[in-house]
Amino acid sequence: MKYLKICLSICYLFFMVTAFAGDEKNTVNAHLKSVIIYRSGAELTHDTKAVLQQGNNELTIDGISNEVDINSIQVKVPNAVTIVGIEFQNYYLKPNIASSKVKAMTDSVEKLQQDITKLQTNIGIATDLLQVLKLNRDIKGTQNGLSVAELIKLMDYYKAKSLEIQTDLVQQNAILKKLQEQVQRLNNQLQEEEQKNAKSTGRLVLQLNAALAGNYNFTVLYITPNAYWTPFYDINVTDINNPMKLVYKAKMFQTTGLDWKQVKLSLSTATPSQWGNAPVLQSWFLAYVNPFTNMDKALLGRVPGVQIAKNELSKSLEDVVVTGNAGAASNIRIRGVASKSGSNVPLYVVNGTPMSASEATKINPNAIKNIDVLKDASSTAIYGARGSNGVILITLKDGLNDYITVSESTLNINYDIDLPYDIASNGKEQTATLKAVEVPTNYKYYAVPKLDKDVYLLAEISNWEKLNLLPGDANIIFEGTYVGKSFIDPNTTTDTLNLTLGKDKRVAIKREKLADFSSVKFLGSNKLQKITYEITVKNNKKEAINLLVKDQYPLATNKEMEVQLLESADASINEETGIVTWKLPLAAGESKKLRLNYTVKYPKDKTVNLK
Repeated sequence: MKYLKICLSICYLFFMVTAFAGDEKNTVNAHLKSVIIYRSGAELTHDTKAVLQQGNNELTIDGISNEVDINSIQVKVPNAVTIVGIEFQNYYLKPNIASSKVKAMTDSVEKLQQDITKLQTNIGIATDLLQVLKLNRDIKGTQNGLSVAELIKLMDYYKAKSLEIQTDLVQQNAILKKLQEQVQRLNNQLQEEEQKNAKSTGRLVLQLNAALAGNYNFTVLYITPNAYWTPFYDINVTDINNPMKLVYKAKMFQTTGLDWKQVKLSLSTATPSQWGNAPVLQSWFLAYVNPFTNMDKALLGRVPGVQIAKNELSKSLEDVVVTGNAGAASNIRIRGVASKSGSNVPLYVVNGTPMSASEATKINPNAIKNIDVLKDASSTAIYGARGSNGVILITLKDGLNDYITVSESTLNINYDIDLPYDIASNGKEQTATLKAVEVPTNYKYYAVPKLDKDVYLLAEISNWEKLNLLPGDANIIFEGTYVGKSFIDPNTTTDTLNLTLGKDKRVAIKREKLADFSSVKFLGSNKLQKITYEITVKNNKKEAINLLVKDQYPLATNKEMEVQLLESADASINEETGIVTWKLPLAAGESKKLRLNYTVKYPKDKTVNLK
């Protein structure tokens, strides 16, 4: 009776859960159509269809993100439908449907576990047999009356049987170890795959009033905080005689509870905020401050490009005429071309390779970058008799950069990706290349031997404001080799942007103090210290370079001190900072010496920081 009650309770609970999951009279699934990822948050757009009865209706839309900014929800409905109310809910009863990959790995783990169980059973039996054999040997050994021949025969039997069982145990344990390692690898991969599955999603419950019964289209738009993107860059320099190639890239993250599959993706530099009011100054009243009270408080204390492409293609195809009956295969010929062979089919050339008309017409229009039409003498001059009916030159898009359209507004920049994108809801980064530009660059070598014994290559960029840069890491690739990372900080007020491209060991620099030209003298109550440094630079490269070398001399901080610069080898001097700068042209293999000499006078009973 007790077990019957338990079974009835379980059945009732299952019935209630099932009833709750399917209680809605009208439930539809939302299809994720497009996503705009902001620097913080993302705007998701879904579409769906639903059949409404005339009058009041309750419609549940499943497949919404599990976290939504309620104030941002917009539902677009036809004119015949009026929205009476909107409610957002988290949906935890979503059935967990495993992917085919997960199911295959799960089946493999189950099969391996069965094999492991059989092996462990066999190993246990073999271990028991070995133990029985040992006990039986001990019993036989205590019996008397065995002849020498019988004893030798018994010992040979125990030896052979024991060796057989132990060899079998070693083999089975080795197989067991391999199976367990394989199971562990599958479980690790399963854990990785299961992170991609959404554990919960959201749903919208709409109260609607329909003027007429019918099948209506709905568009749902909202902002979720569980997605963002960050910029980073690739800086590619082939050599110092060519402009720098700057590649804009993005790292995208999302944990919205929905796997984004084949969505139209855009990246925006905007950051949506709930508080958009401009700051207003209030009156500032002076008051006495209790310092002890302040101390206590301190202690407690994220498709226009397609239209442009269509317009460009339509201009290119002004000379192309399509003929044929409706519903039948169309024929394409070029206007003004008369056929001598009885055929008007032009020659198709895709990325420089001739292709049949049937194959060329299968190309996805979104993958076409440009179309040019050649006719008359221009076509036959290049392609001979094959081009007598004209030539259609098709250039395909090359890389993700060709599928991205950049649109700038007053405050923000949008990168529209004209390719369907898949991003799993697992919080792991996925990268995309946004655009690549060649930047006119002035290269210079830079060294501060007082602080660093290496010479650095810098890229100096003018008019950098036009690049629309965002703060981000940059991978530096110099002469085809990855040399390290840098950071691009556009939040600067200087006219030029300096990027460190790395160290160049082929330019040597050395700074040493010359003891023979340095001295200490006592003048009454003062000490006069003379200091001389010599800087040696050598260009071991095969080409000439321009080197910028910086050093410094100290500045006096009170009237008892006196500093005098004696020698600076024709350097430019900044007397306010004490910075000494040399601009040196160095031919291939050339070396130069620079000398910095200064004196410091100060009271002899004092110590100053002259190191």
